[in-house]
Amino acid sequence: MTEKQKFDIDTRLQTIPHEPGCYLMRNRRGRIIYIGKAKDLKNRVRNYFQTHGDPRPFVRWLPRVLGEIETIITANEKEALILENTLIKAHKPRYNVQLKDDKNFLSLRIDTDEKWPRVVVNRKKNEGKGRHFGPYHSASSLRSTLRLINKHFMLRTCPDHVLKNRSRPCLQYQIKRCPGPCVLDVDRDQYMQDVKQAMMFLEGRGDELVSQLHAKMLEASDDLEFERAARYRDQIEAIEKVLERQQAVGDSDIDRDAFGYHREGDRLTIQVLFVRNGRLEGARSFSYTDQEFPDKEVLSSFLNLYYNAGNHIPREVLLPMELDSAEVESFEELLGEIADHRVYIKSPQRGSKKALIDTANTNALHSFKEEHAQEERTRDLLEKLQRRLHLKNLPRHIEAYDVSNFQGRQIVGSRVVVRDGMPSKSDYRRYKMRYQRGQDDFGSMREMLLRRFQKVADGEDDGPDLVVVDGGKGQLGQALAVLEDLGLHDIDMVALAKARVDKSGFEDSEVTRSAERVFLPGRKNPVVLKKNSAELYLLQRLRDEAHNFAIRFHKKLRRKEGLRSSINEIPGVGPKTKRDLLRHFGSLKKIKEATLDDLLEVRGVGPSTATTIHDFFHPPGA
Repeated sequence: MTEKQKFDIDTRLQTIPHEPGCYLMRNRRGRIIYIGKAKDLKNRVRNYFQTHGDPRPFVRWLPRVLGEIETIITANEKEALILENTLIKAHKPRYNVQLKDDKNFLSLRIDTDEKWPRVVVNRKKNEGKGRHFGPYHSASSLRSTLRLINKHFMLRTCPDHVLKNRSRPCLQYQIKRCPGPCVLDVDRDQYMQDVKQAMMFLEGRGDELVSQLHAKMLEASDDLEFERAARYRDQIEAIEKVLERQQAVGDSDIDRDAFGYHREGDRLTIQVLFVRNGRLEGARSFSYTDQEFPDKEVLSSFLNLYYNAGNHIPREVLLPMELDSAEVESFEELLGEIADHRVYIKSPQRGSKKALIDTANTNALHSFKEEHAQEERTRDLLEKLQRRLHLKNLPRHIEAYDVSNFQGRQIVGSRVVVRDGMPSKSDYRRYKMRYQRGQDDFGSMREMLLRRFQKVADGEDDGPDLVVVDGGKGQLGQALAVLEDLGLHDIDMVALAKARVDKSGFEDSEVTRSAERVFLPGRKNPVVLKKNSAELYLLQRLRDEAHNFAIRFHKKLRRKEGLRSSINEIPGVGPKTKRDLLRHFGSLKKIKEATLDDLLEVRGVGPSTATTIHDFFHPPGA
């Protein structure tokens, strides 16, 4: 730490208050890199710079990247929790744990007021009337439950409008998974018994349900109704299999979430075990890298994001480490308000709850090893690519670019991105050429790269480790010139040229295909990567994805151009009417297929205009 840095930090600490709130750390480019909360902002921030013998890696790392610290004061620590969640979602800082919202709240619903109730999937809280079951911690868990109910409980699966308009039973009736209430005379009392049993299963009363079904199976067998007895037998077997998978983990039927935690350096995995009605129903893991901040801060931030993302809030939340008591109280109050019931956050030190935490930690370790085994394979691949292409940087962040046009029209470009060997589709971009006119791939590539890397040069965005352009020496030269003009000297650049097809002049001669070549800056001859190697496959996949992404965009623009040109040729029809036609019908094809009566339904289209439009697409006598 230099004297200037020490002076800046000390000066800033003097102005931070002893109040609850959030702090935002910015790097030297002004980007927010970390957001935290504290009951005492001054003490929390000062703690980061108490370096006397502190082995935590972030203490040594932070002064090298920190540019500014902003603070936002709140009335209390609960408000700081709410604000932290909002700020992290808005700014997505690099060194905070991130939690992707599932977008959907998954639960099942049965409305017993319907004549023939069915199980419905809900994606919003409190959507629709009836009993709600869930929420489910994953879509796969919900689908598994729904499959079992549809197979063994004989409830209809068709929506209401299909039920009311069928004239014959559907396939579900044929395979004996529905009694066919749509067209057949079904005993409603028996049907409602099946509904009741399905609800017992969804409520987690599996043991009680098995006992009831066993008694009914014996009764049906005594009455010589062997087909009905076999159905009860199959239901019992299916439910017992589920109960076997749902390990009993306590003597209480309270819902719990148990969190496990495993960390090695800046990499960590958080595991959540879902205990419902005393049974372990499932688990979910979250893995992160580049996490330099202390364990308790990471876990606290994760909890805040996790439960504010719409995940089910149980009665008890079990943690593998103790948080500050004031923070726990704030969490319990906040989660209780969201869930509308009392929530307890505990860090058990002994007994069955501690055993559950140990199980969660073991699962976190296992998930960590699985996740990072793949990371190690990816890193080996990237290191091979770095050595083979003589790159300055390990290519963890790769961007590939391509240009597409049709006879010099609708010139477009594309950018696809791979991070740590995996596509990052949220970073994909399409470019319409603003300045380049005519069929000039070099000029189009230059414009696209200038627009992209000007943002990097201005500090608005992080640059990639490696740029791959489609083509040979010419394309590589244009791309290098852009980086040189912008003063970006730390980004690697290569060009990947497609394989050449060679054929001699003889009619029956064989066609030979050369290897794909990688052109490097300052090197006359290209590098030829080993055929079928993982390094070559990664570059080919990138290049092909960029090409296909550009082609899809190009085709979309051509379709729009064709649509506009066709509609614009209709005589006497103004821009407003054209917009109304497209808004009403949705496509040119439907406008062409519209009858006069259909056209008259469009706002502002009278008999004369409708006739003009119809005759344009259907000329009299044609």
